[in-house]
Amino acid sequence: MERAAKKEAVEQLNEVFKTTSVAIVAQYSGLTVAQMQKLRQQMKQAGASVKVSKNRLAKIALEGTDVVAIGPMLKGPTVIATSNDPVAAPKVAIEFAKANEKFVIVGGSMGKTVLNVDGVKALASLPSLDELRGKIVGLLVAPATKLAQLANAPAGKLARVIQAHASKGEAA
Repeated sequence: MERAAKKEAVEQLNEVFKTTSVAIVAQYSGLTVAQMQKLRQQMKQAGASVKVSKNRLAKIALEGTDVVAIGPMLKGPTVIATSNDPVAAPKVAIEFAKANEKFVIVGGSMGKTVLNVDGVKALASLPSLDELRGKIVGLLVAPATKLAQLANAPAGKLARVIQAHASKGEAA
């Protein structure tokens, strides 16, 4: 790799690390190209991305970012998964690790907080941002729905009583 290409790769990685909220480090030794493509596809669908780069270049790119704590984890053939949603990358990484035993999660970082494997699993078990938004909207709408049901109930009962009297009058 030429010096200019290395410099450009470091700048691109640095920009990714500055804008991400979570970074997961995993070892991928022994995975096939098809498996790596599947991982990249799953990450992309979840709104995350996967980067494979030389560890030395990645460590240089980490300087001055919030996720600098993952530097010591970069040993051997590693892949770095990043996402702005703190749950997306960990969730996909954990699911992929369950299906592929050669994909081993080493740890990660959420902002300046260092995560071990258990921390990554804990993040993956949390609901995503969209799921949380849906729950909040459901909680906000529920009282209005109940109020509408309560307001309509007396009118409905009154209509049924009048209908019953009208039916008796027609029968007699």
